[in-house]
Amino acid sequence: MIKKIFAGCLMLLPAWLAAQNKIPVSIASADSLRDVSDPKISPDGKWVSYSVSSTHIEKDYYQSDVWMTSWDGATTIQLTHTTEEDESHARWSPDSRYISFLSSRKFEKKEDDEEATKQLWLLNRMGGEAEQITHFFGGVEDYVWSPDGKKIALIVNVTDTSKYMEGTETVKPIVIDRFYFKEDYSGYLTTERKHLFVMDVATGDTFRVVDGDYEEELPAWSPDGKQIAFVSKRMHEDWDRDDNYDVWVVEAKPHAAPKQISKSEGADCDPSYESAPSWSPDGKWIAYFQGGPLKLIYYGTQHLAIAPANGGDATVLTANYDRNIWNQKFSADGKLIYFVAEDDQNLDLRKISVNGGDVQQVLPGRYTVYSFDVQQEKLAIQYTDPNQPGEIYAVEGNTKRQLSHQNDQWLAKHAIATTKEFQSKSKDGTMISGFYVLPHDYAEGKKYPMILQIHGGPTSQNQNEWATDWQLYAAWGYVTVSMNPRGSTTKGEKFATALFAHWGDIDIADDLSGVDELVKRGIADPNRLAVEGWSYGGIATDYMIAKDQRFKCAISGASIGNAFAGFGTDMYIREYIEELGTPWRDFQNYVNNSYPFLHADKIKTPTLFMCGSQDFNVPLLNSEQMYQALKVNNVETQLIIYPDQFHGLDIPGYIRDRYERRKDWFDEHLK
Repeated sequence: MIKKIFAGCLMLLPAWLAAQNKIPVSIASADSLRDVSDPKISPDGKWVSYSVSSTHIEKDYYQSDVWMTSWDGATTIQLTHTTEEDESHARWSPDSRYISFLSSRKFEKKEDDEEATKQLWLLNRMGGEAEQITHFFGGVEDYVWSPDGKKIALIVNVTDTSKYMEGTETVKPIVIDRFYFKEDYSGYLTTERKHLFVMDVATGDTFRVVDGDYEEELPAWSPDGKQIAFVSKRMHEDWDRDDNYDVWVVEAKPHAAPKQISKSEGADCDPSYESAPSWSPDGKWIAYFQGGPLKLIYYGTQHLAIAPANGGDATVLTANYDRNIWNQKFSADGKLIYFVAEDDQNLDLRKISVNGGDVQQVLPGRYTVYSFDVQQEKLAIQYTDPNQPGEIYAVEGNTKRQLSHQNDQWLAKHAIATTKEFQSKSKDGTMISGFYVLPHDYAEGKKYPMILQIHGGPTSQNQNEWATDWQLYAAWGYVTVSMNPRGSTTKGEKFATALFAHWGDIDIADDLSGVDELVKRGIADPNRLAVEGWSYGGIATDYMIAKDQRFKCAISGASIGNAFAGFGTDMYIREYIEELGTPWRDFQNYVNNSYPFLHADKIKTPTLFMCGSQDFNVPLLNSEQMYQALKVNNVETQLIIYPDQFHGLDIPGYIRDRYERRKDWFDEHLK
């Protein structure tokens, strides 16, 4: 009736009433969200390119295209339109004329090609068809244009060209002789290597730059185009046994001898962060992030360092700034270095003088910046906060201006739940930061069922970003609480290393402090509590239900409750040895960190286990063990296995299914 009466004068409605026409986020509507990433400013400063990933509902996959928007935001153009394959990793040619990108688009294969791999394509931004310019059997993983636009440095996957035994259609046996022999998404690792090549753009001729049975990653050209910086573990022959990455520089010639630039005993410019070394505009310095001590693995703090490009001692610019940093880039005048930094639930844009001094926040506020680009005096960022799915923004001074608008229409239709930051006091008095999200029907004084969601890692952090699952839980009528317990990298190295070799211990108390605080505030119903998480979040969930009986149900995704079973079966052999030692020498460490499995008889909580069948990160066998333990003890449980999925699900139908099963499990036990 209200709609009929005011249909002709909707613009006169007060904002609070107009908002009632918005709908809550649903599992189906979440498919319409777009993931916007990888901003790159054209060298002439007139355009910003970026990738847009969307869901192809009918064929059930995610598909990525390249877009660009003018710097003034007036013009937006979709550059690629394929429906079968992704286009990503878009980069500008130095003259701003061409956009290059990586894609596994179908192409006319040579006889020995067995499957489409990612290759480099070139597109004139003024129009026309893209042209494939590389044909490597193993595909191209990364690339960067030379300053004059005549050459491109490539990271190429060099692999065996034949999959089958000679004269048959029988797949060759997998021969393993490496220390680090398996990796999520990559599978079993044998003779495959990532090598640095240089290609002449005009002729297509290529050559390999450095020799040896090592790997090279993250290339970066010197400003004069004569040298290439890259990242590699070349210090010793048995490079598989640690993560001692270093930055190297080499002349852009065949069979050139590389020169070591960084020399710390840590993972300098760890490739998993996709943060290539950065040259100063005058070519004299190289900026990179220096990894923490190897013995602290991922718990150690990463610092910003600069080193002379011709060799010499490095200077650590953020030695007194106890926060992780990465994605370092020089300003156009070479006086500043920009980077992203974790800091108490923010992942924000920071800067520091090349001479050192205080770290300064570039853009005020509570938000997350995943990536950014600097060109001339311009900055473009990939920005998100709890009310805003990721979009591309221009940064001007200390303000931001939206450039992409991929999710504007979606936001206009949907009611967004309220997300709040808060702190709670853990049992030893330590203050723990976290978030809580209120359901759409929240009314003060009413108690709601609550879900404790534990983040993965155990390092990393919950941060000020868009979270579709939090929005869904709010739409289903649940309060969500998610803390940054010790082990998180949100408050520096000491805070993170408190969890080292003590999984499911002090972090459980920190997580429970957030639950207790919301119960105390009268928001959460203490008789209707659930706990869930994925990866380390699932591991902590297993510990939680083995140590505390307050939860009415739990969901444990891609978890492990038995450290003995993890050794040698997942991809973390280096981390196991540094943190726990070996089972035969440090038996008690493994016992202590296998509490959920060895005390499974204490678990009474109905628990849903989930995992991908091909997960090499936290393999399925670990979820199978915990499921079987609960089943033996007649505890309500179920195991969901997603076929051919790795640690992260990447098929939209499976992600929808996971949401639906979460909702059904929570509703059954909490409502």
